[in-house]
Amino acid sequence: MKIDINDILNSILDSLDKVDYIKPDEIPNIDLYMDQVTTFMDEHLSSTKRYDEDKILTKTMINNYSKNNLLPPSVKKKYSKEHVLLLILIYYFKNILSIKDIETLLTPLREKYFSGSEDVKLSEIYSEVCEIEKSRIEPLKASVQEAYEKSGQAFLNTPDGEDKDELRLFAFLCSLSFDVYLKKTMIEKIIDELSGQEKSAK
Repeated sequence: MKIDINDILNSILDSLDKVDYIKPDEIPNIDLYMDQVTTFMDEHLSSTKRYDEDKILTKTMINNYSKNNLLPPSVKKKYSKEHVLLLILIYYFKNILSIKDIETLLTPLREKYFSGSEDVKLSEIYSEVCEIEKSRIEPLKASVQEAYEKSGQAFLNTPDGEDKDELRLFAFLCSLSFDVYLKKTMIEKIIDELSGQEKSAK
């Protein structure tokens, strides 16, 4: 089967153009029961699923997040807008970080900003971070394009044909994976430093 790397690249870049985030004003201002929370997340994050059968959020997940100090407990079995904002962040972080790392990362948000008593609201922090992330899409597309072009110049001594296309696709995937590996390593080192500072403070 012939692999068209160019088609794959165009599909990737098209998907990056469609990346968006749940706006705080899309989240109901009333407290929600657990079923309503899972329904809301399913409706708004369904486009991020790899497979149709994948689960965005389940009752078990929510309970585990609370047990692991990622999420404050519900109040009278209801979850606030701030709960939903943290659940959205957890959903994205869990794809690359351990539960322990997410706990370290979200502790300041949970302890300082969740109650809404601070001058800076959790919804404002969330929106600011999401806008920064959206501003990274164009540079990311340029980086992906560069990785694609470099992989297209690989294996010059290999005869043209399906094998060459497969090897170039492999090189492209390795390049993308290397970026993820380096960034994940940097994130983990920063989290380890934060974790160490918290232990010293205690």
